[in-house]
Amino acid sequence: MFCALCSAVCIGTASVLQAVAARAAQPGTGSGVDVTLLLRALRQWRYVAGLALDLIGFVLQILALLTIPIYAVEAAQAGSLAVTAVVAARVLGIPLSRTEWGAVAVVCAGLAMLGLSSGPEGTENGPSALPYALLGVACAVVVTGALAGRLRDPARSLVLGFGAGTGFGVVSVSVRLIDDPAPEVLFANPALYALLLGGGAAFLLFTSALQRGSVTTATAGLVIGETLGPAVVGVVWLGDRTREGLAWVAVLGFAVAVAGALALARFGAAPVAAAADNETEKGAGTTC
Repeated sequence: MFCALCSAVCIGTASVLQAVAARAAQPGTGSGVDVTLLLRALRQWRYVAGLALDLIGFVLQILALLTIPIYAVEAAQAGSLAVTAVVAARVLGIPLSRTEWGAVAVVCAGLAMLGLSSGPEGTENGPSALPYALLGVACAVVVTGALAGRLRDPARSLVLGFGAGTGFGVVSVSVRLIDDPAPEVLFANPALYALLLGGGAAFLLFTSALQRGSVTTATAGLVIGETLGPAVVGVVWLGDRTREGLAWVAVLGFAVAVAGALALARFGAAPVAAAADNETEKGAGTTC
């Protein structure tokens, strides 16, 4: 659980940096799967720093997935929104209200309940079709992102955020299905390609959602897509269980953590937009 929480800290901090950088970058093609926008965002040092934190968070997430159930790891990832709120308040100088601090406390309480109730990770591999299903979901994320680019906000931000969360969820489940690092086995495992495609598509969709739409709406969709699906897969097919007699605590903790994270999802739109405007003004001043 410690690795999962550290991962949430990295990802939550990265979100603030990437949101500011994406809004400061020039618009790309307008598609939800916008490689041009990603390349322009990569010219922003904040986006690169955010990617570095995402990489560290991903490694920590893998370590967590190898020791505790998926539902506990994904609830911790939802808790990254609490980190985003706190970091944005410190970095951007926007104080949290009492309600927002209360939501942070709710997220922490839910994660504590999960930590106390979660048992060891399941040892089942699920049905043989599961890796292929994950690859199919990853492909669907790409198609959904391309179509969602034509929608108007707030639907565009919500769908792109949900698609990005689903892509990250594919990554979480795929990690559990890659159990043999031997090259001849690894490269024949469709879960590897689901991981690569799902993760890549998730970055593209979330960057596009942050650049043009509401950060609030995008992060809400991200949390929903990233937490619910993988948690169900872990319990139904991969054998994830709780400590004996504490199933109700795990269910309640999961619900509390996600609810608190969604309550915090509205935080950040105003300060991030303001920061992006400040960066634009600085750039204009430098040009003059």
